[in-house]
Amino acid sequence: MHSEGSISIWFFIGISLLSNGLLILGAGLYQLVHPPAEPVVLFSLHANVWWGALLALAGAAYCYHFRP
Repeated sequence: MHSEGSISIWFFIGISLLSNGLLILGAGLYQLVHPPAEPVVLFSLHANVWWGALLALAGAAYCYHFRP
């Protein structure tokens, strides 16, 4: 199933995870600097920073492991 010169689908999934993680992390860091006027109940946990970093790390691991 794996022919010479083909790229694994997991590499593209890693790119997707990495790009989405960086976008979510960037939005979370922006909210740290400029907090919203009416924050949600659990704003103090900064979930978007944690999940963005987790997605970016997972995406970077996939990109590294399945690089062409």
